[in-house]
Amino acid sequence: MTTKEKGSKKDIIRQKMLEQHHEAKIVRKFVLAISIFLLLSIILIGGGGYLYIQSALKPIDADSKVTKTVDIPMGSSVTGIGERLEASGIIKNAKVFKYYVKLKNEGGFMAGKYQMSPSMDIAEIVNRLKTGKVLAEADFKITIPEGRQLKEIAGIMAKATNQNEADVFNKLNNQEYIKSLMTKYPDILTEEILHSTVKYPLEGYLYPATYPFYKPNPTVEEMVTAMLDKTRTVLSDYTEKSEERKLSVHQLLTMASLVEEEATGKADRKTIASVFYNRLKKGMPLQTDPTVLYAQGKHKEKVYYKDLEVNSPYNTYLNTGLPPGPIANSGRVSIEAALEPNQTDYYYFLATDSGEVVFTKTLAEHNQKKAQYITNKK
Repeated sequence: MTTKEKGSKKDIIRQKMLEQHHEAKIVRKFVLAISIFLLLSIILIGGGGYLYIQSALKPIDADSKVTKTVDIPMGSSVTGIGERLEASGIIKNAKVFKYYVKLKNEGGFMAGKYQMSPSMDIAEIVNRLKTGKVLAEADFKITIPEGRQLKEIAGIMAKATNQNEADVFNKLNNQEYIKSLMTKYPDILTEEILHSTVKYPLEGYLYPATYPFYKPNPTVEEMVTAMLDKTRTVLSDYTEKSEERKLSVHQLLTMASLVEEEATGKADRKTIASVFYNRLKKGMPLQTDPTVLYAQGKHKEKVYYKDLEVNSPYNTYLNTGLPPGPIANSGRVSIEAALEPNQTDYYYFLATDSGEVVFTKTLAEHNQKKAQYITNKK
């Protein structure tokens, strides 16, 4: 190769390197420009989103003198309430309302016809829904306390509406009626409630609350619908946690009912739940007295050894695992305890005469505490 040819080849290589360097500079500038654009976009979008949320939390029109009637049906979800408020022009955005309620852990909203204004902010609206300050007073109210069994609930419903208690109870256990409810509420009323060992299909599913009605003497069907709507709404808040613990609705309400029936006013329900879960994990029978009384269909102050011999799938002294179904209704505190039990190594507990609950790790410790605090229990 001649000197001239070598020089020409070097020039070509140098030219290519210059071109590559130039292209690299262009690419770097382009990437930098794109990066700056994306960063500015994120800042603008994030800032805009923040400003929008802040705006959505404030009144639509702080100076408005307009009042509107907003009807919140029984059993409405937070999403449903937000959509109604937005459609009525009371709030700007239903999703912002929903996330505000979740973030603040608000709940217990009451059904009714509310008088609201675009001048109200979301905090004020939430408070109004919690306190139940409605436009019109309910014509009829019925209160179902926590820890009530289906027979008791039937009695409350019958007395409040001047109906025959046996007729109401029979309606609550009518197979055709139960199946119609299962079609309407497939997410909470599953085939588990129809198992042959389940005593009453709707046991534990009629949520404890005060239910207002805007007509006198509602029918059994109307009252049950309101209660199941409420159950669905409450349980929807715990869907993710139930799936994490691999609990069906039926299992969750069953465990919650055991906690509800064993708890006293001074009891730590999450620790009670931990005892039940610890025993289940070990394959030990739950040995909880309320299941024995439920099996007998009785209410008694004391449980005796002879009571523990009742032949029933609900008898947790004779059978391991959960009973076939709930033994009473339960409120949020017991449901949450069933989903989020404390982490303990307790396997026993007992309630003292003062209502205190004493937890122990071994049978020997349990018997010692029983002799110390309780006499002639069994």
